[in-house]
Amino acid sequence: MQTASTNICERMGCSQELSEFKCGTVIGFHLCNKSIREISLLLNISQSTISGIITKWKATGNKSNSKW
Repeated sequence: MQTASTNICERMGCSQELSEFKCGTVIGFHLCNKSIREISLLLNISQSTISGIITKWKATGNKSNSKW
């Protein structure tokens, strides 16, 4: 359940950690040739965050959420 402050934070673009599952989902969509924009719309995550996850995964092979 989301609180009002969580919803405001999400709408304001505050940083937040993504679950391991969501990070893995981003990589899965990327491997299925979805664009960053499509992934962003599907998962309701900013395009810059999607790009960062994919860039980190390509560089390290690691999809861990240690720094999102």
